[in-house]
Amino acid sequence: MKKLIETLKNIYKIEDLRSRLGLTLLLLAVYRFGSFVILPGIDPNPANFESLRSQTSDGILGLLNMFSGGAFSNASIFALGIMPYISASIVIQLMGFAVPYIQRLQKEGESGRRKINQMTRYLTVIILVFQGWAYLANLRFQLPESAFVMGTFSFNVSSTIVLAAGSMFIMWLGERITDKGIGNGISMIIMIGIIARLPHSLVQEFASRLAEQGKGFIMIIIEMIIFLFVIAATILLVQGTRKVPVQYAKRIVGNRQYGGVRQYIPLKVNAAGVMPIIFAQAIMFVPISLAGLFGSETMSRMMSSFSDYTGFAYNITMFLMVIIFTYFYTAITVNPNQMSDDMKKNGGFIPGIKPGKRTSEYLDDVMSRITLPGSIFLGLITILPAFAMALGVNSEFAHFFGGTSLLILVGVILDTLQQVESHLLMRHYDGLLKSGRIKGRTGA
Repeated sequence: MKKLIETLKNIYKIEDLRSRLGLTLLLLAVYRFGSFVILPGIDPNPANFESLRSQTSDGILGLLNMFSGGAFSNASIFALGIMPYISASIVIQLMGFAVPYIQRLQKEGESGRRKINQMTRYLTVIILVFQGWAYLANLRFQLPESAFVMGTFSFNVSSTIVLAAGSMFIMWLGERITDKGIGNGISMIIMIGIIARLPHSLVQEFASRLAEQGKGFIMIIIEMIIFLFVIAATILLVQGTRKVPVQYAKRIVGNRQYGGVRQYIPLKVNAAGVMPIIFAQAIMFVPISLAGLFGSETMSRMMSSFSDYTGFAYNITMFLMVIIFTYFYTAITVNPNQMSDDMKKNGGFIPGIKPGKRTSEYLDDVMSRITLPGSIFLGLITILPAFAMALGVNSEFAHFFGGTSLLILVGVILDTLQQVESHLLMRHYDGLLKSGRIKGRTGA
């Protein structure tokens, strides 16, 4: 406790860090406030939203509601959240491997990055228009007719504009946090939306367990121990790296010597992050959507079995798809050929490995070997919530036992703590830990 108090004092002494933390908290508070502002033209009576909240309790809509911090189920001006921007970013990133123009922009440095960001924003607006109309159509089904105080056409047009403006405002908040605050703004907004649901789910879990006679308190202790163990295992997955040694040739320029030192390339065990889970969940939603289109009762029942999130068919398919998508996303984000070329240009080589093609093959072989355990571990974390629900854990709290929620929380918190620690160490204060340093997702 004394170490913690001393660290907080050191943080307060650094004016730049203090102002950055204050601005970050202020902007996150603005985001949370906006998630409770209901769309104009809807009666804010809580009884009107019971069906919508029931619809967003699980499934893909539950995932969207979690990422938006509950704004989706509140019919808020921030209902679409930051997900359209993330979807547009993923599309642009994937196009970078197929479209030569975007490939050239990626190599142009800062000017290319600005053009790509502009393209991403335009695509985000297009996605927002379609998602906005779809969201409003769903509201018409879920909310009673008396909840709408405007005509259908005028409500749809005005609300689509408001929803698009709300998501673009969230994106602006994220950029301000990244530039003027602490941490990655977009990630922080997603994290705060997820963590906002943690207290409520914890209270529900404690209440349900304490209502049990005899063993309720013991079960809570066991759950908390398992929860902490899962968090520790997730931290190992996020931070796990394989260090490949790289030797740089010695060069003499004037009277100074350059190179001649050994460094390391940190190849991540989980280079794909949470993207394989997001891709797999999106594809798993397809059979659920198609279940009602089949006339055959057997086929319809087979497709509907994928809607059982604790069932064997859903979880084994989800597990295998996460492994496949981990390899796929790692292959398109980690380029051994480019790494080999960069090393060769800078006079670097892996000891015992010839520069050029042989180095590229070696790096590709190492990535393939470390991605296998990483993908299996990621797949296990993905299906852990299903095991938790099967063992009687409340469905809302079970989502924090693994999956996208836990990976985002752990990754964002580690990144933020790493930035705070860098400010402390830069001004010759002790870091956040008594011994060692926080490596974060980008540390070596």
